[in-house]
Amino acid sequence: MNETSLTALFITLAGLILLSAFFSSSETGMMSLNRYRLKHMAQTGHKGAKRAHRLLQRTDQLIGVILIGNNFVNIFASAIATVIAIRIWGDAGIAIATVLLTIVILIFAEVTPKTLAALFPEKIAFPASYVLAPLLKILYPVVWAVNLFTGGILKLLRVSPEDIANDHLSREELRTLVNEAGALIPAKHKDMLVSILDLEKVTVTDIMVPRNEVVGIDLDDDLDSILRLLRNSQHTRLPVYKGDINDIQGILHLRNTTKLLQKDDLNKDMIAQLCTEPYFVPESTPLNTQLINFQKGRRRFGIVVDEYGEVLGLATLEDILEEIVGEFTTDYASTSPDIIPQDNGTYIIDGTASLRVINKSLSWKLPIDGPKTLNGLITETLENIPDSNVCLRVGGHRVEVLQIKDNVVKAAIVHPKKRKKRGLGR
Repeated sequence: MNETSLTALFITLAGLILLSAFFSSSETGMMSLNRYRLKHMAQTGHKGAKRAHRLLQRTDQLIGVILIGNNFVNIFASAIATVIAIRIWGDAGIAIATVLLTIVILIFAEVTPKTLAALFPEKIAFPASYVLAPLLKILYPVVWAVNLFTGGILKLLRVSPEDIANDHLSREELRTLVNEAGALIPAKHKDMLVSILDLEKVTVTDIMVPRNEVVGIDLDDDLDSILRLLRNSQHTRLPVYKGDINDIQGILHLRNTTKLLQKDDLNKDMIAQLCTEPYFVPESTPLNTQLINFQKGRRRFGIVVDEYGEVLGLATLEDILEEIVGEFTTDYASTSPDIIPQDNGTYIIDGTASLRVINKSLSWKLPIDGPKTLNGLITETLENIPDSNVCLRVGGHRVEVLQIKDNVVKAAIVHPKKRKKRGLGR
């Protein structure tokens, strides 16, 4: 063999290795594309993204054309390398060609291009789609035949590609996606998105105002007390009941009483007539369902009841929105009457304070799977009604019972969690 023909073979071999690198990087690049980002880019008109998205609609055909091309190139390169080696080293050239070509293909046609494609999938896949799309049309009969045999083998193994392929994200996967978004999504927006995903895990009893804290109008009270409550109320809607909150007559919107209060013409009968029908909410209703119910019924206020019809408290649209966007005050711990910070770093917390409010206000992680209030958590942990001098540890926090009244923990001192000290050199 003359020098010219040998040079031509070397050039051909180098070209085949480059083609092998192209097919290898194309496969990894296509499979490494973020499918949701790809859909977004395709919808915004990116031509490369559109082509790549169309190719990925039939993954079996895409993989088929890539592997057909890659295997053809590699086998052809092996034959060329063998011819070159035999002409240079004789019969011993077969073994030499096998070793050398394996190393060259491994480095230059497999590991390096696939690593680059995995790191920069869009930069590799989008340009490659301009070659793969027409190549698929040309080789379609071959790809179809290969996929026909492959599909038959999969059916024998009782495997259906349609059943396995699923681009839909589960709730937990979406939560992970939001948390891993990094600086692409501001921290506040992340918290809001995660809170929306968590709405179905939270029921109205977790965010309601308990019945012992409900401000309402008792028609059995004297008229002066009722008028004083109406004039000084910080709420726009008040439940109206007779004697006991379980006997609710309706809901009074204070805007309906403004003119009458100015003229002192308001009386109990008029209050009853101005009331709207109460809206009752079962205690087990998830917040996502209740938010939709409020929206459908154009309501902002609901009475939470248990399975026996007993009133447990009040739930408002504002309470649900606060679960999503956070408290409307800037520092709830410093303004809440239920949580009083002390100079030594501890907190005096009202026993009726919601555990969810405590956790959100102080960034703690008190258990919320069982009881909803600090009093309930303390009594469940002790399994009895504590004395005022009891000290216990709950969720890593030291809790000192401060006051007991009517068999209920009225107040407790709660210490923040102690941070573990890390030893040097360990």
